[in-house]
Amino acid sequence: MNVFDTLKERGFVEQTTHEDEIIKLLENEKVTFYIGFDPTADSLTVGHFLTVMAMSHMQKAGHRPIALVGGGTGMVGDPTDRTDMRKMMNDDEISHNVECFKKQLSRFIDFSEDKAIIVNNADWLRNLNYIEFIREIGVHFSVNRMLTAECFKTRMEKGLSFFEFNYMLMQSYDFLELNRRYNCKMQLGGNDQWSNILGGVDLIRRVENKDAYGLTFKLLTTSDGRKMGKTQKGAVWLDPDKTTPYEFYQYWRNIDDGDVGKCLGLLTFLPMDEVRELSALKDSKINHAKEVLAFELTKIVHGSDEAKKAQNAARSLFAGAGLGGSVPTTEISKEDFGDGIGIIEALEKIKLSPSRGESRRLIKQGGVKVADKKIDSIDFVITYDMLENDEVLIQKGKKSFHRIKIV
Repeated sequence: MNVFDTLKERGFVEQTTHEDEIIKLLENEKVTFYIGFDPTADSLTVGHFLTVMAMSHMQKAGHRPIALVGGGTGMVGDPTDRTDMRKMMNDDEISHNVECFKKQLSRFIDFSEDKAIIVNNADWLRNLNYIEFIREIGVHFSVNRMLTAECFKTRMEKGLSFFEFNYMLMQSYDFLELNRRYNCKMQLGGNDQWSNILGGVDLIRRVENKDAYGLTFKLLTTSDGRKMGKTQKGAVWLDPDKTTPYEFYQYWRNIDDGDVGKCLGLLTFLPMDEVRELSALKDSKINHAKEVLAFELTKIVHGSDEAKKAQNAARSLFAGAGLGGSVPTTEISKEDFGDGIGIIEALEKIKLSPSRGESRRLIKQGGVKVADKKIDSIDFVITYDMLENDEVLIQKGKKSFHRIKIV
């Protein structure tokens, strides 16, 4: 099967610049393609992971990925889908984030023996002469056309700085530079990058008189259109220090029923026949499909051992059989614990509730348990006699668990 068919069947493909030509190209050549990652944080998120999975499918089919880390474009920041300007980062922050991205990407993509390349666009963007750049590159871009681009629309009402307006030119120049250096013929990315990808494809065709192609993926959204990968604590990260393997597992175990099939296709390597079987499950049986999704995805990101620990911990919690080893844990010293800790203070300390007011509301509605017993008073105190092996489990609602450990 052509990898294009694989990507389409699994639900990745949203738009293409020249679909028939792309299919033929992927059938007949070992194609070098690229996906860009701007280092706006020190870890990739599950939103990035969708593009990493597409990159992996392409590599398994014999094509060569370039992971472009934006040490140069990160100095500006992509205005796409933003209502305000991104926080400007300094050189040290960007360099640190670039190294973190490289390390994470190496877990999913084989960079040995030139099977894939990691490059940093700082290598060419930071040394550009502005006058030469505008003369060589800027002349090919129509301001009128740029202003109609989707990536700028959300910023036009509040004001788009000239600083950010340059981003499309810089990303388009990346594609041109990769084409010149590595014969890179395709750019892949999320569908929010469509306008920027079109700019690069058009630039190569104008400047080099060569064929170039673009393909975008569906964004990772819920069935009602919201971006996936957000929790009360913030983004779902691939870094286990930012989102623990247990929290990662639980996120996928608890997604809406209607999103399970899509995520199984996009975020695992399970055969599509199995994906379709799992997606067809109804009512309580869909929980089995969610378990499979959570386990498979945690296994890819964090390894089999962590996936098994997370699964066992989750099953233990729901079965009431014990705490398990991967439940998020907050340690409290014996001195701080004293004779006990109030439930409001405990919820605030372990960040299961965003505010004291919210904690009171949760307790009054019966949404908090301590050691599997429902709490009905905001004055409740967790005392030593409730601890087992110096530990106690606090539960918020049906799905959020946290362990307090006295040390």
